[in-house]
Amino acid sequence: MEKLKATTIEEFYKEHAFLVPEGISREIGHFNVFNISDLIKAGNGKAVMPYNRRAYYKISLIRGRNKAEYADKVIDIDSDALLFATPKIPYNYVPLDQDQSGSFCIFTADFLVANKSGVVLDQLPIFQPGGYPVLQLSSEDAEAIAAIFAKMHKELSSSYLYKYDLIRNYVLELIHYGQKLQPALVMYPAHSASARVSSLFIELLERQFPIESPNQSIQLRTAKDYADRLAVHVNHLNKVLKENTGKTTTELIATRVVQEAKILLKQTDWNISEISYCLGFEQVAHFSNFFKKQTSLAPISFRN
Repeated sequence: MEKLKATTIEEFYKEHAFLVPEGISREIGHFNVFNISDLIKAGNGKAVMPYNRRAYYKISLIRGRNKAEYADKVIDIDSDALLFATPKIPYNYVPLDQDQSGSFCIFTADFLVANKSGVVLDQLPIFQPGGYPVLQLSSEDAEAIAAIFAKMHKELSSSYLYKYDLIRNYVLELIHYGQKLQPALVMYPAHSASARVSSLFIELLERQFPIESPNQSIQLRTAKDYADRLAVHVNHLNKVLKENTGKTTTELIATRVVQEAKILLKQTDWNISEISYCLGFEQVAHFSNFFKKQTSLAPISFRN
């Protein structure tokens, strides 16, 4: 079998018809940041990434419908996603429409070693084989990540003497942002795939709580929200949860939400509208109907 060739930094620039910036980070490893729209222009309207390994790391904010293909999985990207690529794992992603934007940065391991932080990229959970290298983003997360890339673009073109030290911090910020979104896969190495997905779902569910302020609102409310974050189909998630817990995704979410609702009704003086908002309901009536269906009591009756 032909060995999968690793694309070098030089080949990356040649492939996309970009000029290699003179002297860019040569003494401290390599770093550069790009707009995806520029990549599409350089490729005559195409942004298809060939299936191969790269001899560098890459973090991408993908904005648009795409399909990421790995040896063991295919991940559909509906809109916004954060993609982490490592030299160890070959992949490609294919745009599914013309409306594509976002940013990506490429860097070598030496670039982060230069700050003597002790960071070993291949030991970080986000770059581990078998994980979830594509993280679906909420619009809020996508805007926060876009702001980090904007700072990279701005700093790279600045004359600030210590700009690469600052850029390294931005790279680490992206990595930590991704790791906070990624379920802790390394905690479940011995589980079957089915049990692992169930464990990760429970972990994500519990991360939503406790609610500590009337201004706080849970981010994952529906079965699809959890399936997207776990990069699995909603039907598959429902199937494995039913097998492992005896309950559907919706039942598990409802049980935990009503548990938190009871705590907030009994232990806070927040009004029903505030509690409704915190638990992800757009209207108080929807929350009241949900709570009564789960407990046979209206929220105000339970509180009293």
